[in-house]
Amino acid sequence: MAGDGFDDSLLDDEQALAAVDAELRRLAESGARVRREVDAAADAGASLHGDDSPRALVVGGTDARLLRAVLEPWCPVPFVAWPGPGLPGWAGALDLVVVLAPLGSDPGATSAVAEAVRRGCGLIVACPPHSMLAEHAQGRHSTVLPTHTDDPLAAAVVVLQAMHQVGLGPEVNAESVASALDEVAIAASPSRDLSSNPAKDIAITLADTLPLVWGGSVLAARAARRVAESIRRSSGRAALAADADHLLPVLASSVERDLFADPFANPVATMPPALLILDDGADAPVVREQRGRLASTAAEHHVRVHPVTATEGPEIARYASLLSMGSFAAVYLGVGLGVTGAR
Repeated sequence: MAGDGFDDSLLDDEQALAAVDAELRRLAESGARVRREVDAAADAGASLHGDDSPRALVVGGTDARLLRAVLEPWCPVPFVAWPGPGLPGWAGALDLVVVLAPLGSDPGATSAVAEAVRRGCGLIVACPPHSMLAEHAQGRHSTVLPTHTDDPLAAAVVVLQAMHQVGLGPEVNAESVASALDEVAIAASPSRDLSSNPAKDIAITLADTLPLVWGGSVLAARAARRVAESIRRSSGRAALAADADHLLPVLASSVERDLFADPFANPVATMPPALLILDDGADAPVVREQRGRLASTAAEHHVRVHPVTATEGPEIARYASLLSMGSFAAVYLGVGLGVTGAR
């Protein structure tokens, strides 16, 4: 037993793992989805060119903030991540609108696409080819990048490659992203036991805690938020991803757990925090300073710290690796807590 209500033996139990086979299989197939989406969009992407630079780039839809994290430092024109619905009032024929909607049924994305066509904006949409969104996207200045899975990360890689094609983003090697996801799938496979599985190890670290997740760079911070969402969804536990300044007071207010406290009286109150640090190799002075403050505050208040590192390859591949490892750990946390129906 790793903590109150958490049974670590379930992490190597075939029956318990079978209950989450669909979730684990989906995570394991992430690399294959990246390859599939890139191949499916190749012909449409080849028609794009960067002869005329737009006045501004407006990005909306699923994971617009991820695109912003990658594109904004590189993009040679003003960049706006627009949460929608619709478009900014100033957007017009001189601007390029990019919408990421792998589900094809997002009302906010649909309204943005319809507005872009009506105003004569340049438009690039990643969505299912026979969806309502694709129908709304039909226009002289529109390009539909067809998606065949509902994976936002895979669709984001397709859009990032398109942005490089039109001269608005860095080169993105899709195979490096897919390979990073494959490597995590192997390392975190349910067939690997506790002694050699980093995702199961993270789950044990978080077993009897309230997880705090931090990433120093913009992309690592985005991964932290997605990992916290996965923890909440898979385990039913509260999980917080935030900037260092917001996490430090939580760490500082932590008190050592009373081993004799009744966990059933107020189980949340008896749980200390644990800090999950997502490290993508960013070495900016501000990142080093914040990481040091978090680590020292955690040590001072006896808070567990578990680093998750991905420092090899392009930045989007490192992001994918951190996100995938955290997502595997979230599923295993739910298994150990028995919230998947395995018990």
